[in-house]
Amino acid sequence: MSMPAECTSLKRRKPLIKKILKNSRLFAFNELDRNTWVAKQASRVPAGSSVLDVGAGSCPYRPLFKHCHYETQDFQALKNEQLNLGSYGQIDYICDATDIPVPDASFDVVLCTEVLEHCPEPIRVINEIARILRPGGTLILTAPLGSGIHQEPYHFYGGYTPFWYEKFLAEAGFDSISIESNAGFYKLFSQESLRFLQLSMPSHLQTGWLQKLIWLPFWLICLPIFGLFIPVVCSVLDRFDTDRRFTVGYHVTATRMASRGDALS
Repeated sequence: MSMPAECTSLKRRKPLIKKILKNSRLFAFNELDRNTWVAKQASRVPAGSSVLDVGAGSCPYRPLFKHCHYETQDFQALKNEQLNLGSYGQIDYICDATDIPVPDASFDVVLCTEVLEHCPEPIRVINEIARILRPGGTLILTAPLGSGIHQEPYHFYGGYTPFWYEKFLAEAGFDSISIESNAGFYKLFSQESLRFLQLSMPSHLQTGWLQKLIWLPFWLICLPIFGLFIPVVCSVLDRFDTDRRFTVGYHVTATRMASRGDALS
């Protein structure tokens, strides 16, 4: 028996709507702005450079480094549904990020995005990255400032402050440390307003059908406020947040010094 045309049309529309939302900076600025920043850093890497993507997962950034010798590392313990693109990409080094089986000074660039919060010993990871980077090599790093539990049970920290990067990157032998916030408080608030809608959707509530039915009209009233009005207003207001003390995370670059002794001089 064939599916009615109306149902087929609705089924096609759902992925389309999801795709539109995922590609809108109003609704998905966090990932989109991070990807844009990584692309900008990748464009600055000289052709032929050796690049290691630490915690590469689905390897979404592989196309950005097609002009380089791009390799990947991951511990490969997550389930497919926990990964950004639904499965692992081609991983060259399946190992812990604190013990990557390559000689010292093996890479010109190390990329590490949204990984540190999933590492039990993030400072050791930073030290390992310093070991495998060549003097003058570049670290391209992102991590959240505050995040909800995800990719469990491998989520050990909520996030990291600028002072964490300044202290532990310098101690590991990095200088020229640049730290940029990924948006400010208002965009962070808009992200959480959308999360409120998602979590409070009647079908997601762990309660009986009567309570869900009672909540439904209130949720529908909230929908345009939390789903459109607040994101639009917050997108405008965010440019006026100059302190950036509340943000979804930080984008960081740093240069490996010639020796760790330079960090102490």
